[in-house]
Amino acid sequence: MSQNDIFSAALDAIADPVSGRGLVESGRAAAPRVNGETASVILDVSGLSGDARAQIERAIRGKLTGLGGVREVRVAMTAEKPSRRILAIGSGKGGVGKSTLSANLAVSLARAGIRTGLIDADIYGPSQPRLMGSEGIKPTAEDKKLIPVQTAFGVPMLSMGQMVKPGQAIAWRGPMAGGALGQLVDAEWGDAELLVVDMPPGTGDVQLNMIQKHRPAGALIVSTPQDLALIDAARAIDLFRQADVPIVGLVENMAGYACPHCGEISDPFGAGGAEAAAREMEIPFLGRIPLDIAIRRASDAGFPPAAEDGPQGAAFAEIAAQLIRSLSLRAG
Repeated sequence: MSQNDIFSAALDAIADPVSGRGLVESGRAAAPRVNGETASVILDVSGLSGDARAQIERAIRGKLTGLGGVREVRVAMTAEKPSRRILAIGSGKGGVGKSTLSANLAVSLARAGIRTGLIDADIYGPSQPRLMGSEGIKPTAEDKKLIPVQTAFGVPMLSMGQMVKPGQAIAWRGPMAGGALGQLVDAEWGDAELLVVDMPPGTGDVQLNMIQKHRPAGALIVSTPQDLALIDAARAIDLFRQADVPIVGLVENMAGYACPHCGEISDPFGAGGAEAAAREMEIPFLGRIPLDIAIRRASDAGFPPAAEDGPQGAAFAEIAAQLIRSLSLRAG
């Protein structure tokens, strides 16, 4: 048996925690390179936890040290770049609270341990800098890639609102808006595994560009209970369905108003319309967000209610939990 075979057999005596096969047989490691008293091993640690990586490294050192006169074992770990998925938050019309939902879902997902980034793709009406308390903070760039702004809520974010003067109109045609979207999506997002993208309302150029070039893993649609909003929401759903983008669910926003004085619940926009529409269109209904002045005040102040425990953040946390299940996300 050659020296190469001896060292490969030693590595194959260590089980890959994913496949159960030996490290060389499974492709987790290549045959070691031996130079005098030093053995060097390249180990692919993609998909392994920190504990699993450390355990395998110890096992390799234990197997190879002393074998064939080896006194030093070097282990170089490599990993594939983490796959990153996009969740598009859309609506058929403006004014349904899509941006507020996007911000709070991103925060809820981050609090649940999902490495989450937030993109404000509403090129013409960006509001995430205000909602996430990052107004006036501009992103930097490195190697022609934007570096997202780190917010106080554990969610890196990018928005056109961070790159123009407050109140400045963004009068761009479709190709320019598509180019801007590409810069936001292709930024240096680090280890973020999910990008929550706050889409513009409607079914225009930005939506088509997102579908064609960046391929969302799923789309979540936001509507108020009123019939007009639901008609427009159905159009947004149809656009994503035509492009074979999975609809992860429908959320009903501004559902029920609790009077701060008497506590009585009223329904100025109707009740139950979104749930009924979801049932009719055979898509999941993910829940309701109430019309609550506390949410509006916190949002205007740049503090998403989902950032802390409380009744206002609970509804967002529940929707985030359903997204984690439906997208098969794992807390890191």
